[in-house]
Amino acid sequence: MKQSLFITVLILVAITVSTLVYLYIFGAEGDAYGLRFIYMGGVLVPILMALLIMVLTFIVERLLSLKKANGTGSITMFLKNMEKALMDGKVDGAIDICNKQRGSCANVIRTGLERYKQIAGDSKLGAEKQMGEVQRAIEEAMMLETPLLEKNLIALSTIASISTMLGLLGAVIGMIRSFGALGQQGAVDAAQLSIGISEALINTAIGLIVAISGIISYNYFVNKVDSFTYMIDEATYNVIQILTSRSK
Repeated sequence: MKQSLFITVLILVAITVSTLVYLYIFGAEGDAYGLRFIYMGGVLVPILMALLIMVLTFIVERLLSLKKANGTGSITMFLKNMEKALMDGKVDGAIDICNKQRGSCANVIRTGLERYKQIAGDSKLGAEKQMGEVQRAIEEAMMLETPLLEKNLIALSTIASISTMLGLLGAVIGMIRSFGALGQQGAVDAAQLSIGISEALINTAIGLIVAISGIISYNYFVNKVDSFTYMIDEATYNVIQILTSRSK
């Protein structure tokens, strides 16, 4: 519900801001700022601007989310201290380190350690079954954390595709206007011809700017998420190995 509300508010704010900028900055005050030519792009310009605002918002949101996922301190030092505590047999100490670090990696490891602590004294479970339970707890925790890391990435990819199509649509509309001016009987309407060409070029340019921003940011965040999940998998593997060696 919170995510859908965030998207809804973002769409409304983006449309409102882009429309006001289009009408008053590019339109009424366009000559003063030298931006009147953008106003010539037509009604698709505020839509493309709204998509650009959404892309920038998602980029900021993803940067903050990934920073939060790393936790409060250096993740390298966290893993080093946590593994050292486990090798010393201090499971509670390792859990405390996870609680202090927080973040996705710490949450996943803490879940596994808490599960190990619950079943470590169960004589009915052998070492192999205990590690299986710990592994299952880690996998379940990872399934909960992964969607948080990948949130809004689909939106970035979708906006990149939509903006390209809208830019091409604006180009087609502009060319239709231009050919309409050329097709009139008598002298060619130079004003209408220039408006059509401007509309085509401006919509294409803005559409490409939004698409390029969306594609680059999407690929960047996908790579960051993949690297982060690989790091978590490697860390949890080391945890399992340490706990297995101590259970023998």
